Amino acid sequence: MSDLEYTATHWVFGYGSLIWNPGFPHVSAQQGLLRGAHRSLSIVSHHHRGTVEQPGLVFGLTRGGACRGMVFEVADAQWPDVYAYLQEREQVTSVYRDVMRPVRLADGRAIKALAFLVDERHEQFAGHLSLEQQLAMVRSGVGISGRNVDYVLNTYKYLRELGIRDRQLMALADLLAKEAA
Repeated sequence: MSDLEYTATHWVFGYGSLIWNPGFPHVSAQQGLLRGAHRSLSIVSHHHRGTVEQPGLVFGLTRGGACRGMVFEVADAQWPDVYAYLQEREQVTSVYRDVMRPVRLADGRAIKALAFLVDERHEQFAGHLSLEQQLAMVRSGVGISGRNVDYVLNTYKYLRELGIRDRQLMALADLLAKEAA
């Protein structure tokens, strides 16, 4: 293979708002499965979807289980800018550990992707919250990226369109949708 044919790429695993708003250029996107962590609405948001006075909740990857999401392929030449963008967007308060994890792509390939796992020792890690606790925080959270309700409902909408089931998110989204009606 000549140097002209070689195109190194990097991968980013999205499980929340990255699914519907990656915000960075990518060569391709497809569904993927990450094992060893699951999507959970377990991070207290003081920035994007809430404030210190009125916190919201955002998704994190918490230990255990598996998570279906979107995997974005990024060209090597764009990787430094994309990585810097992701650091600025995701690591505002360093609540995540950015790590490389194996992901099985929908096309069958196994790759390593950048994933943002919750740092469970961080003060913003809420742990397991009841549906009622989640509902109360999501209802009232508004941050620089908008209303927490919109974040949760958008994530649910896009997961549903992709055929990805998340029972806990579905229960919360159903309650929020009933309130909005």
